[in-house]
Amino acid sequence: MADEWPRLAIGEVSEIFDGPHATPKTVDAGPIFLGIGALQNGRINLGETRHVTPEDFLTWTRRVKPRGGDVVFSYETRLGEAAIIPEGFACCLGRRMALVRTDRTRLDPRFFLYTYLSPYFQELIRSRTIPGATVDRIALKEFPLFPIPLPDIREQRAIAHVLGTLDDKIELYRHRNQTLEAMARALFQDWFVDFGPVRAKIAGRRPYLPADLWQLFPDHLDDEGKPEEWKMVPASELIEFNPTGPLRKGTSAPYLDMASLPTSGSWPEPPVLRKFGSGMRFRNGDTLLARITPCLENGKTAFIQCLPDDTMGWGSTEYIVMRPKAPVPAEYAYLLARDGAFREHAIRSMTGTSGRQRAQGDSVANFNLASPPDQNLWNAFAKHVEPAFESIKSNSTAPETLAALRDTLLPKLMSGDLRIEDAEKFMERVELQASEYNSGRAP
Repeated sequence: MADEWPRLAIGEVSEIFDGPHATPKTVDAGPIFLGIGALQNGRINLGETRHVTPEDFLTWTRRVKPRGGDVVFSYETRLGEAAIIPEGFACCLGRRMALVRTDRTRLDPRFFLYTYLSPYFQELIRSRTIPGATVDRIALKEFPLFPIPLPDIREQRAIAHVLGTLDDKIELYRHRNQTLEAMARALFQDWFVDFGPVRAKIAGRRPYLPADLWQLFPDHLDDEGKPEEWKMVPASELIEFNPTGPLRKGTSAPYLDMASLPTSGSWPEPPVLRKFGSGMRFRNGDTLLARITPCLENGKTAFIQCLPDDTMGWGSTEYIVMRPKAPVPAEYAYLLARDGAFREHAIRSMTGTSGRQRAQGDSVANFNLASPPDQNLWNAFAKHVEPAFESIKSNSTAPETLAALRDTLLPKLMSGDLRIEDAEKFMERVELQASEYNSGRAP
């Protein structure tokens, strides 16, 4: 049990390094700059990292250069976030970040990460938090004195292995979703932005689509540079913006706040039941696009598939809700919302005072789109992207089950209330759940 484990100060079994106290100028490509926003759920979200010049990288690693196995954390704003540096991952730290480099003969790095994420340590952080006028913080000079439970190194590694296996399975599903979305976005880009099949025909290249799809595309571009017989139309002709929906005030309904929207990928955090007051209403098949700064620039967007059937959800007034009109498939609006040109158009439409600027719905709805003349191509597009997003749905609900198991195990293992041999029974449930989802037999 936990009472049997000795408690040592972090500084007795590790070194703590403070990161730089400034932020470098970021660039489009180069060495990775790791900011606080990249620390998410115990892992590094590469979609939230930026880049610096090689010269700045040398400057920003002068104080400390992160190594594989280092645990990085925030000591100002977003307190409680941490992640482990993967082996071979070269990066420099942003301001308000520090790292822990453990003595691996006494403290396993992954065990320390899970200790950091455990309810015990999160409560310890809250108890040591210093409120500020603008941001809360913990005193980094006191951090080495924070006590942690320290079982035998072999038990540490066993605990880290069990929890790490769960996290690895969750990450595998996320990678699958990234691949599926990338394929759908590539198809959207090729058919509706680059007009790839038409250009291939003009160049005399061999078909790269099945014959029934190939014949849906014309042989030439017109004087406007779009496929012959296609029309340029405002987005509002293909998509309904901010549609209304039946939801009576005071009715409990699934609610998504802005924090629930992902900056990459389509799947939001699970909604919570909340009585409807005022906000944007949406249903399955709708796309939510953040319209306020900096959420729009950061990419907060979601494709809704997480609601019960025939249920109306609601959320922030700072969303633009996009609902395609038949025969346009629902996924088209989400793929458009992730399109770079569309997002730039939305960002340029922003008005308002500094820090509270918002994209204008009418301007976003006037974005010009190339539309095919009949529904055959829309139907063909739907047949390709709908299965991908159904798989994304399955790959997103399975990790929620795995995460629930992990969150059940984490405090029990870290407190010593659950021994490794008992945790193995939980792992059998994990394997069963994964098998059911992979075979399509999940409830």
